[in-house]
Formats: sequence, C-alpha cells, structure tokens
Amino acid sequence: MKHIPDNDYLLLTPGPLSTSKRVRAAMLKDFCTWDSDYMQVVQEIRESLLEIASISTNYTSILMQGSGSYAIESVINTALGKNKNAKLLVVENGEYGRRISQIAKRADIAHTSVSVSENAIITPSLVECALEDREITHVAFVHCETTTGILNPLTSLCKVIKERGKILIVDAMSSFGGIPIDIENLGIDFLISSSNKCIQGVPGFAFILARINALQNLEGNATSLALDMYAQWECMERLGGKWRFTSPTHAVMAFREALRELKDEGGIEARHRRYSTMQRHLASGMEELGYPCYVDRAYHSPIITTFCYLNSKNFSFENLYAFLKQRGFVIYPGKLSKADTFRLGNIGDLCLDDIKTLLGFVGEFNLVAG
Repeated sequence: MKHIPDNDYLLLTPGPLSTSKRVRAAMLKDFCTWDSDYMQVVQEIRESLLEIASISTNYTSILMQGSGSYAIESVINTALGKNKNAKLLVVENGEYGRRISQIAKRADIAHTSVSVSENAIITPSLVECALEDREITHVAFVHCETTTGILNPLTSLCKVIKERGKILIVDAMSSFGGIPIDIENLGIDFLISSSNKCIQGVPGFAFILARINALQNLEGNATSLALDMYAQWECMERLGGKWRFTSPTHAVMAFREALRELKDEGGIEARHRRYSTMQRHLASGMEELGYPCYVDRAYHSPIITTFCYLNSKNFSFENLYAFLKQRGFVIYPGKLSKADTFRLGNIGDLCLDDIKTLLGFVGEFNLVAG
C-alpha cells in the first residue's frame, strides 16, 4: 500500500527524517522542565534506551541538548579533556570522522588520525598499525559514515581496540536503532546517537550510552561547562531526570513516542529488516536507471546510499532535486569533494512502496533529462 504523507513531502535524508503523525502529535502539549511528570518521562527514555540496546546495569544513558555533534564533542571533551596523559586516535573514512578530529583539535586534546578513502571501509589492520603508538588511550570512529552510507566493520574493529585495552568511542549516529549493535559484548565504552535518526524522533537532543566505570572517574575533567557529560549524568541521576540547562521538552516528548513506536514495530531487528529491504530495492533500482552506487554494494549500510550522477550532459542535480520535490520527495546533495554524487536516505516513516514510487519518478526525470 502506498504511503500517503500528511506533510508536503517525504524526506529521503539521514535525519531530520519523516516522522509519523503520532510522534508529531506528542509535541502538542507544553511541559515544564522542573515538573515531576516531565522528569519521569526523561527517566523513562533513559531506561528505554538501555532496554532496546539490551545492555545491563553496567551502563547508563545521558541525554544532551543539541545535535549529534554536540554529544560527540561532549564525550571527547569529557573523556579526554584535562587529562594530559590521554591521547585520542581517530580513524576516518568520511566527513563525520574528520569532524571528531576537528573537535579534538579545537579543544587542544592530544590526538592523531588515520584515514582511508571515502569509498573504503576502515580495516582492523589499519587500526592495529595505528595502535603501535603506545601513548594512545582512546579510539574513536564512525560506525555508519553518513558521508557515503558506508558501514564500517564494527565487530572486528572493536575486537582489535579492546584487546589493546583502549577506551572505545563509537559514533553510532546513523546506526543505533536501525542496526543491531551488541554494545556490551563489543566493549564499547561510549556510544553516541541522536533523537532524529533511526529512533525516528525529531531534532533537539542527542544521547550517550556510557559504561559507568568509564564515566564515573571523569568528574571535573571536561573543559566545557555546557558540554560536560559527567555533570549532565550526575544531575540526571541525583535529581531524577533533571537536565542542567533548559531541555528541548517538545523533542523529548516526541522521542518517548518514537521509542514506543519502535517497540510496536518489533524492535531494532524489525526496523533493520524494513530499512534493509528498502535500501536494497533502492540501490538496485537506481543502478538500473543509470545512477551507479559510489560505494561497493558489500559495504552498504541500510541507512543511506550515495549515487553517482547520471551520465548525461543534460543532467543537473538541482533539476533532479526540484523535479522530485514537486512530486513529494526531498533528497540529499553529495558531501564528496572528488566525485559528483548525491545521497538518498531510506530511514524514517517510510515503506517499500515509497521507494518504488520514487524510482518511478526518477525514471520520468530521465526522460526529461535525456
């Protein structure tokens, strides 16, 4: 059955994304940040995140105002911060990995970075080689690199890092909630994601799933006031869901509903199946229409896919964008400097029929573009 949006268009983007009517409806009531009912909602969210992640009481969850990058900066700044004996290794294969390095540089945190091509996965051997630097104490990388949609091999990377006793920071912005992740058994110390990604909420805050024994000794280690992860956690623990500063109450209420919606769908595994089915159909259909995938299909994530331009002198991304928007779909420009590409996300309140409809419109555009 064709999905009928109750907005002007569907977002084929990696977040913000199309949300359901029930999620948006949850924002129609105003809440006070100090009110006990609201703080109970915050605690419910924190507990639900641990539940859907299937992790034990060895972990806690922390909510942080702002986009996902705010929470990434919060973790990097708090985990390393004032510790002059700490050094971060950032492993990069896209813009979001490079952003972690930029965060460390701005905060004057000792760090080194290694990188591979944006259409190649990060390999365990690359990490192994970089960890010959014995000064490295922490390692950070992106699980699903949204620059291209590539999915890095989480299990093998975590194994190499944890075997060497390093603190492990995983940017799971575009994967948590849409791809099963065995956080505890993989030894992930800090995993970061956002309200407006695979949980299918709205923008406004991000969250951190933290191993308590990696967190509890970080009091006073942050060099930032607002982005002090430890202080945020301590306040939420001590005051039962209170944020230190004004929280995005409407986004929080939407997120609670999005978590309930995820459970109703069947949990992360069911959502992963839906995303995967749509992505495979999308990738195959676009290639048949003359838009090659930029990344080898073996490395695709079920979240977002990067496509090369149609090989036609009349092709223009701007024209494709306008054509599809007029027909109810908004797509994403490319983020590569060395290739002409654009991106199509398939997360959010979407179904397979939406993808089929989109492919039909792309076929119509090709007739116009020649």
